[in-house]
Amino acid sequence: MMLLKSLASLYILAAVAFAVPAQEKRIHHHSDLSDHAHDDAHGFQYDHEAFLGKEEAKTFDQLTPEESKDKLAKIVDRIDTNKDGYICHSELHYWIKHRQRRYIEENVNKHWKDYDKNQDGKIGWEEYKNTTYGFYLDEEFDDVEDKATYKSMLTRDERRFHTADRDGDGIATREEFTAFLHPEEFDYMRDVVVLETMEDIDKNGDRKVNIDEYIGDMYTPEDGESEPDWVQTERKHFSEFRDANKDGYLDAGEVAHWILPGEVDHADNEAKHLIHETDTDKDDQLTLVEILNKMDYIKTSTITDYGAMRVDEHEEL
Repeated sequence: MMLLKSLASLYILAAVAFAVPAQEKRIHHHSDLSDHAHDDAHGFQYDHEAFLGKEEAKTFDQLTPEESKDKLAKIVDRIDTNKDGYICHSELHYWIKHRQRRYIEENVNKHWKDYDKNQDGKIGWEEYKNTTYGFYLDEEFDDVEDKATYKSMLTRDERRFHTADRDGDGIATREEFTAFLHPEEFDYMRDVVVLETMEDIDKNGDRKVNIDEYIGDMYTPEDGESEPDWVQTERKHFSEFRDANKDGYLDAGEVAHWILPGEVDHADNEAKHLIHETDTDKDDQLTLVEILNKMDYIKTSTITDYGAMRVDEHEEL
């Protein structure tokens, strides 16, 4: 049952939200290079996942040193698109961006098989709705304990689906379905991301977010618990930075500025960082020897892990 899968995903996302700093969970970035903080003082896992890809980084630790070198050599050969024996910044930047796109593509492909029931290369709203909610639609959600929540989920899904459906034909192409699943990746989906966030946080339904709603989305105090320092910091952020017009509330524009900040090219920054850390002769490009000499660093880097990367002679860029 797809609805149960959706709920399982919802619970997983909730668990992830509590696993990261609460004040960061609402901020949408284009596909993060890693789930780890970028702090070399505490290890290189961020770089590991940027170079290798998230899933591949997990397998690298299980390889023997010789197997790791062999696999890394294949990756380096693929990054070196002009085959001059060097990896320059532009090649590394392209590779990491490709890893980001690959992660999204594989996620979409996984869901596509579930929803394109008639295998016509498109997913209609009715097709999605019936696959996800079909059984419960017949019963008007009568067998569901939290009936209002399920109805709300259906309404939200329909709105997001039709927003992603740019030509309004009720059928999602693969690109439109990608926008449905990953709205933060598409500028034209910006408003629906903001609206969904507002609906989640705005508990009194006045279409704006007050300080209690803002903090309540991040933190629920235990009985007798004193407020942590980071919550005090967030209160200051609300009044000094988030609430730009100083009216005591966040409107949709202010929420957008908060959760959809000006985009930073994390792939570009990571490419520069990796070259800086690995380029021993300081010629602003990398050789296989330099990379192998930094094996421990690269094995914990984003080049090898982003997006379920598999080093395979038949895999194409």
